[in-house]
Amino acid sequence: MQRRTRQRRESRTRHVVKSPAYIKRKIPFYEFLGEEGLVKLEEQADWLIQEIGMEFREDPEALEIWKSAGADIRGTRVRLEKGLARELCKTIPQKFTQLARNPEMSVEIGGTSQVFAPVYGPPFVSDIHAGRRYGTIKDHENLVKIATSLPSLHHTGLVICEPCDVPVSKRHFDMLYNHIRYNDKPFLGAITEKSRARDSIDLMKVLFGENVLEDNCVIMGNVNTNSPLLIDRVVTQAAQVYCGANQGLIVAPFILGGAMGPVTTAASIAQALAEAMMVGAFTQLVRPGAPFVLGNFLSSMSLKSGAPTFGMPEPVMSNMIIGQLARRLGVPLRCGGSLTASKLPDAQSAAESADSMLSTVLGGANFVLHAAGWLEGGLVTGYEKLVLDADRLGAYQVMLSGLTLDDNAMARSAYEEVEPAGHFLGCTHTMKNYQTAFYDARLADSDNFEQWVEKGAKDAAQRAYEHWNKILNEFNAPDLDVAKDEEIKEFIKKRKSQLPDAWY
Repeated sequence: MQRRTRQRRESRTRHVVKSPAYIKRKIPFYEFLGEEGLVKLEEQADWLIQEIGMEFREDPEALEIWKSAGADIRGTRVRLEKGLARELCKTIPQKFTQLARNPEMSVEIGGTSQVFAPVYGPPFVSDIHAGRRYGTIKDHENLVKIATSLPSLHHTGLVICEPCDVPVSKRHFDMLYNHIRYNDKPFLGAITEKSRARDSIDLMKVLFGENVLEDNCVIMGNVNTNSPLLIDRVVTQAAQVYCGANQGLIVAPFILGGAMGPVTTAASIAQALAEAMMVGAFTQLVRPGAPFVLGNFLSSMSLKSGAPTFGMPEPVMSNMIIGQLARRLGVPLRCGGSLTASKLPDAQSAAESADSMLSTVLGGANFVLHAAGWLEGGLVTGYEKLVLDADRLGAYQVMLSGLTLDDNAMARSAYEEVEPAGHFLGCTHTMKNYQTAFYDARLADSDNFEQWVEKGAKDAAQRAYEHWNKILNEFNAPDLDVAKDEEIKEFIKKRKSQLPDAWY
């Protein structure tokens, strides 16, 4: 029996099921609030836009765009009459496709589609043997290689870690090149300066061809509002560059309840909706029909220490409620992912990440940034955490695919073959389906105690360490036309030569 079990396990390991480029949701969205509650939140958001207004600072061109739309502008404060922001948002596509350089890996964002992307922005990386350290361009390359190799990640983001050994003024080129050369999934572009956003667009023109960008989204920028109620030039200039080129913009107000928003969760949700809706309206003034994704990143905080907390009930609720509000507005949604304040891939990390990610999935987020790899409140990209989270994302993908109810699923032939009080282990139906019947979590250990000890008594972090190292050791970069690669490198070399090294 043990030999047969081992043979089946080895066969199951060899069996490869082609994973989809993204998830098509087949289960209902979780409706957390009723109509009355949703209307109250929408009315609060409309009140903020009409009566309090939003600051649009450091970008006179943005104020001129608002002025041409009939906004009430006093200094740098912009107010809109009730309903105007929603009216402007009507031209936002309810769903759109972001092309990948490998057409089979292009993703649909919006509707019933869900796309998982890794952590974005940490300056530090960690693994269980080398410990916590500043990220380097080699770490960035490694993490891109790992992310593109994980089938449950559909998108590779951009700043999977900050390469702190490369000047700030030039590192966006190196990060973009890593995503182009070692990855064939979609990715994001730079946003920190207007020139860097333009570099990202220009580089995509080299990669895809200028005509492709005119009719297709091939890259997106991801920005945060400066909560509370400030839309700074990073956001407005990114909107002008990306949306002006018919590319996508994701905006996520990052609100710590009690700091960047009121301490009450309802008020912070409404504030997030108002801020994101204002940016969405602005993008459509720049170019009607440009892709836009409304985001939400609401976190609770410890009112004793001021530290952000993750996986708590308040942000969990907000993930589901903002999903309802985004669908009512008719726009794609971005929410957080596998979030935790833990410093290690430990029990705290698993619990907080699971609660945060489950609410994100149930709430219907179309684009999930930070779906894997997040540690220490977003300060650290964990190598082990990246692959452990991705393993669980595969399980969510199965759940989102719904329950199959065809003749094979009902297994009547199995009942006809197996006698009462018998077992189904070796019956024809089991042998036909055993390779794909259940999700096989690669990093979970289901052996008995003796087998586990015989294999070295490894915990999940150690298994994950070995797994990501195996990925890197066996990595083969996806094909990239040699001439195109040289053209991209020449573009980057020329642009870098025009820029001084700057470290801030």
